[in-house]
Amino acid sequence: MLTFEDLTGLFIKAACDLGLVAHPESWLNTRSLEREFTCTCHTGSCDDVEQQSSCVVSFSWGVLDTALSTDGPAGVCEFFHEVEQDCAHLHTSAIPPLVLDLSYTLVLHGVAPTEETLLSLAQMLKLQASEQSRRTIETRPGVSMILRDNRLYPEVLTLQQRVEIPIWHPLGMRGLHEEQPVPGESILLQVDDGELEQIVLPDDPQPEEWLPRVLVEVCQDIMQVLAALETAVCSNTSDRP
Repeated sequence: MLTFEDLTGLFIKAACDLGLVAHPESWLNTRSLEREFTCTCHTGSCDDVEQQSSCVVSFSWGVLDTALSTDGPAGVCEFFHEVEQDCAHLHTSAIPPLVLDLSYTLVLHGVAPTEETLLSLAQMLKLQASEQSRRTIETRPGVSMILRDNRLYPEVLTLQQRVEIPIWHPLGMRGLHEEQPVPGESILLQVDDGELEQIVLPDDPQPEEWLPRVLVEVCQDIMQVLAALETAVCSNTSDRP
């Protein structure tokens, strides 16, 4: 079983163990009744955080996440009807994952790159961030602009990433796309035409066992992307005449 407090605690521990400075916040959304979590992460001193790149990690935890973590496939099945071993609910992969949104920012500190340099920098950031991220499934760079003296100037470089964590999966650990598949049990069921069909039984996923390692990898990705942000900006601004 995994709770909202377990997940946030594991993330904060993974971040601190790797040297990330974490500033967590959590609250209850009174409209959706979801628990919401946000955590600003950075390296170095808190006094210099405005001069460095930072990452805000956020996610929402709803009733479905609690049900999946507590009851697994049986909970999904029981929601609709009594549990039956050959029920499709026990073997579906259409289970929504827990989504972590990662939002990186880096202030340009008055540096105003040309449009060509800015485009090149955004492309480089996307490439480097994607290469440094093992758990990320999407990377989108951007630029925040500010109006000054009737002109628009680039103020902050942004990078949005998305991480999906399967709190429950019908294939258990095999659903995490491990390099070495974990063998699972299977049964033979008779289908409508009388033939026998082999069906893999769902594992007991036990996310509390494998989730700490996944969150460590997410925090490692964050550290590497923060470093890539700093390196990319320094190399591009130093090349300017």
